[in-house]
Amino acid sequence: MSRRQVVRWTEADEDRSARWCSEGGTPPPEHVVIADERMTADTAYRLACDGTALLWRDDFQSARALLREMKQRADQALRRRKLSQSPSEAFCQYRQARSERADTLGMLLVPFERNGVIPLRRAPDVQQACREAYGPGDEPFVASLRELLHLIWAHEQRQKGFEVPALGDRIHPHYGVFTPVLRGEYMDLVAEAPLPSRTLAFDVGTGTGVLTAILARRGVKRIVATDQEPRALACAQENLTRLGLADRVEFMQTDLFPPGRAALVVCNPPWVPGQPHSPVERAMFDPESRMLRGFLSGLAAHLEPGGEGWLVISDFAEHVGLRPRAELLAAFDAAGLKVVARTDVRPRAPHVSDDSDPFPAVSAVEVTSLWRLTLR
Repeated sequence: MSRRQVVRWTEADEDRSARWCSEGGTPPPEHVVIADERMTADTAYRLACDGTALLWRDDFQSARALLREMKQRADQALRRRKLSQSPSEAFCQYRQARSERADTLGMLLVPFERNGVIPLRRAPDVQQACREAYGPGDEPFVASLRELLHLIWAHEQRQKGFEVPALGDRIHPHYGVFTPVLRGEYMDLVAEAPLPSRTLAFDVGTGTGVLTAILARRGVKRIVATDQEPRALACAQENLTRLGLADRVEFMQTDLFPPGRAALVVCNPPWVPGQPHSPVERAMFDPESRMLRGFLSGLAAHLEPGGEGWLVISDFAEHVGLRPRAELLAAFDAAGLKVVARTDVRPRAPHVSDDSDPFPAVSAVEVTSLWRLTLR
């Protein structure tokens, strides 16, 4: 966290405060009351909707049960939300409603002692999960229970990893680095496309390093993996080291391209133009298509003669009216690029959503493509 923030409340007629932790960048709540098992879910949800945070002082598992009941009420409100007939407007309205829902559910808070110990009955040991997200801490702090549950899930994913059939091994994501658990089909596209060369490749926005690992396993002799997030680079380096492939990879913190040219430049940018509402959404939403446009406009200057740029992207944005196919093709043309070939794949995993999701039909027809681009 770039600057120390403090949450304040009154308890037992005393003014108290603690460090506020929020990976999502949510500011500390201005109004905080003490809550325990005597508080009903209706009262908790009403207070949270009004902007009052609840600092839990009772059994930890009871807090989880209360959060589940609050979520049920929030989901009911989301289902009642009327959306525009325009697909693009409806999508933006739905995302805004989801953001408001997240803010409401984030109002249930839990206290932490130093080093991430939760001083509540039946609380789990979350010290390692907190260190991975917040770094080492030598003072008490307060965070939302909803965020804590995300931290725990991310820690478990990092411990067990996820199987990548195209790699024949597992990738272990770090907290804050996108985990493509349900969308692994794009990795198959990279594993199966014909390589223009095995000499040098750039992996732009490497994330967990999974595409770098696939290219290395395919025999690419040298790869430069870039990312602007230190967490992502640490994650990628750890994964490539564990796989025994780090000796042929250079990791570089930079925005988009490394210096020089390569025979193959791969990029899997966020697929949907839009402003992310949380850190995890940065891997899904690309404000004004900045990364996509930056990759396409800079590709020509980083391709060797006869080389290829591989763009891996879904057409979800096309189906909800946020980026027409013609706009993508025009961006290719403006960058001096032509399409060598395109390979498509549909999501293997069934769409998973609750019945408040107004876009299941879109997910049913969505296609992920690998566009092979070269200089005109």
